[in-house]
Amino acid sequence: MPYLPSFIAPTRYSDATQALAQVQQIYSQQIAHLRSAMQRYVAGETLPGHADSGTNTPSRIRACYPFVRIHTETVSRKLQEAIDTAQLSYGFVAGPGRFETTLTRPDLYAHYYLEQFKLLLQNHGVELEVGTSTQPIPVHFSFAEYDHIEGNLSAERRMLMRDVFDLPDLAAMDDGIANGTFEARPGEPQPLSLFTAARVDYSLQRLRHYTGTSPDWFQNFVLFTNYQFYIDEFVRLGHAEMANPDSDYICFVEPGNVVTRRSSLPAIAGDELGAQPPRLPQMPAYHLMRKDRTGITMVNIGVGPANAKNITDHIAVLRPHAWVMLGHCAGLRNSQQLGDYVLAHGYVREDHVLDEELPLWVPIPALAEIQKALETAVADVTGLKGAALKSILRTGTVASTDNRNWELLPGNQPQRRFSQSRAVALDMESATIAANGFRFRVPYGTLLCVSDKPLHGEIKLPGMANHFYRERVDQHLRIGMRAIELLRAEGSSQLHSRKLRSFSEVAFQ
Repeated sequence: MPYLPSFIAPTRYSDATQALAQVQQIYSQQIAHLRSAMQRYVAGETLPGHADSGTNTPSRIRACYPFVRIHTETVSRKLQEAIDTAQLSYGFVAGPGRFETTLTRPDLYAHYYLEQFKLLLQNHGVELEVGTSTQPIPVHFSFAEYDHIEGNLSAERRMLMRDVFDLPDLAAMDDGIANGTFEARPGEPQPLSLFTAARVDYSLQRLRHYTGTSPDWFQNFVLFTNYQFYIDEFVRLGHAEMANPDSDYICFVEPGNVVTRRSSLPAIAGDELGAQPPRLPQMPAYHLMRKDRTGITMVNIGVGPANAKNITDHIAVLRPHAWVMLGHCAGLRNSQQLGDYVLAHGYVREDHVLDEELPLWVPIPALAEIQKALETAVADVTGLKGAALKSILRTGTVASTDNRNWELLPGNQPQRRFSQSRAVALDMESATIAANGFRFRVPYGTLLCVSDKPLHGEIKLPGMANHFYRERVDQHLRIGMRAIELLRAEGSSQLHSRKLRSFSEVAFQ
């Protein structure tokens, strides 16, 4: 018989704030139950509900995620509210029925959940039902940011955890909803969100591991790069912002959760817990934060589509407003010069890492809002217009490959395909990031800088490359940051495109 916290019965709400408060109460109760039991387990205590078999093996300790549910009997939406929110591509269910999702980390997702709850109430005029689900919280997902108590366990005690606590169940956290392959069983509710609570928690844990920073620091606009040069410049600009007492940014966070507050702001409790790691994580993240979370997160994803898919799989659960790739590429046209920019309006996907989740016959469209912001940002930063701007900025198809030495393949097969596709540039990450943005309904864009022209004899040499990087990185990064400023000014309601929504879409953004 599982050892459970006191049961909190489902309750109905017509007020989003009250519904959120109930979610927070249930989650806090369930997490406290798990943490208390885990601390006692590590200390070697016999937990409540131990078996009477003489083995002194405790019964399973269990806590469950909160859920939110709505039931609507009509496909129509409330008229006035539908007019008020008509520009939004989310916030409503696809038709009559019962819709439900589990929820986690209401501290981190408070603003997000509140917005989704309000939209459901406005659009459908039905009550929200909040209660405790039957989906167990894996004990690993209950640890606080700096808790590492499981490291004190003996090997025998650690093995016994499987009999005592619920561990992550991969069957409960797949991407069937996002991929459009999920089919509810008879009597099962339809999903409200792309991700279950367990799937979200899994990614939050992975983000800590891969980026070296807490998910709490991530901002709603994300820049990806494949070169450390960009990160070095971002760090320099981040610290310059912190030295400016009038900056719109409030702090700058580096791997190890090292926090630098704006010079006009005091430190906050917990800042002292950050420490520079002995070595950088696989894909280090840096966060230039605004109070409303509309700042900029920048991640060095390294080289290759596997990394690009991995990090976007996890950042997607944070529901960012947009992500943009800033990196270097091979120019495929003789008319291009080193240092020219390429604004992707289409992608050739030879990266192969998403073929199972997103078939190659699915087109990955350019998103007008992102394209306009990037083009305007290039003009603003370079000061060029008209023909002069077009001389350094080319809009075209970008091909992404998983073969770094594609040019060495015999028979010119890749070159022929790239020519047939009208590709103007080639890299290893951009199509993956765009395709995962499409798959997870996160607006995406790509602005690359030509760093070599292998088809035309201009290959990267150490001295030339270093000079090129020093010359172009600062400008390219400032273009990316300027584009985010423009997107932020437009507002998120203008950004989340209906192009990314399917026929029968979940309600949550």
